[in-house]
Amino acid sequence: MIRILGTVFAGVLGLAFGSFLNVCVSRWPAGESVVTPRSHCRQCGRTLAWWENIPLVSWLALRGRCRTCHAWIGWRYPLVELAVGGLWAFSAWQIFPQPYWANVPVIAVNTVGNEIGRMILIWLLVALSVLDAENLWLPDRLTIPGAVLGILFAIAEYSYYFTMSWGDFFDRSQSFPPTYLLGAKLIAIPLAAGLILLIRWLYWLIRRREGIGLGEAKLMALLAAWLGLPGALVAFGLGVVLGALVAVVLLAIPAARSRSGAWALKKLPLGTFLCIGGIVSSLWGQQIIAAYLRWAGF
Repeated sequence: MIRILGTVFAGVLGLAFGSFLNVCVSRWPAGESVVTPRSHCRQCGRTLAWWENIPLVSWLALRGRCRTCHAWIGWRYPLVELAVGGLWAFSAWQIFPQPYWANVPVIAVNTVGNEIGRMILIWLLVALSVLDAENLWLPDRLTIPGAVLGILFAIAEYSYYFTMSWGDFFDRSQSFPPTYLLGAKLIAIPLAAGLILLIRWLYWLIRRREGIGLGEAKLMALLAAWLGLPGALVAFGLGVVLGALVAVVLLAIPAARSRSGAWALKKLPLGTFLCIGGIVSSLWGQQIIAAYLRWAGF
C-alpha cells in the first residue's frame, strides 16, 4: 500500500511540475518571466481560468484548443506533463521494494534523498530536451546550476557516510570509500565535457565549421555530476545511437532530401538525444553497465 501511495503521489506531483515546466519552456526562449503574467493563451492573450490549468485534464477537456480563439495548444503540453509525471512515478516505484526500507530508517532517509535528486535530474533533462528540440538551445541557466546541484548532492552523499553507525554497512562500502566516490564524480565532470570538446575540435579540423555547440559540453558535465563518468558515457552512447537512427530515418524520407544538398546541413538536436540517454541511464544505468561487463567477459 505504501508503495502504491508513494508512486501515485510522485506521479501527481510530477504532473504539476510538468505543467510548470511547460510554462518555463514556452517563456524562457522569449525572455519572459515564468511568474508574471498569469497563465494565458499564447494567441489571444486571455488569462486562463483555474480549471484550465489542471495538468493533462484541462488539455483533454478543451480538446487541445483555446476555448476563446480555438487556437491549437499543441501536443507538447500533455506530453511534457505525462513525461515528468510518468518518470517520477516510475522512479518512486523503484525505491520501495528495497528490503531495508522498513528496517533501517536512516538508510531509508538517504534513499529518499537520492530519489529526490533523481527527480530533479529528470525534470532538468526533460526541460533541456524540449528546449533543444524546439529551439536548438541548451541554456546556461539550467546546465550550469544543474551541474552544481549534482555536485552538492554528491557532497551530501559523501557526508552521509560519516553519519552511519552500522558496522556491516561500513564493511560493504570499504571497496568504494566515500572520498573515492566523491573524487570520481569531480574528475568525471571535466572528462565528460572534454569528450564533447574533443569531438567538436576534430569536426572543426575536418569540416572547418562548428558541428557541436558548447551547450552539449555543459550538458555532459551535468550528466557526469549526477551519474558519474560511467553513467554519463552510457547516456552519451545512447544519445549518439538515437541521433544516428533519427538521421537515417530522415534520410529515408524523400521530402527531407527534396532540396539538393540541404539535408546535409540540417541541424539535429544532439542535446535532446543526450537528455533521453541521461534519463535512461539514471533509471537503468547500473543494469546496462553490468550487462555490458558480463557480455565483455569482465
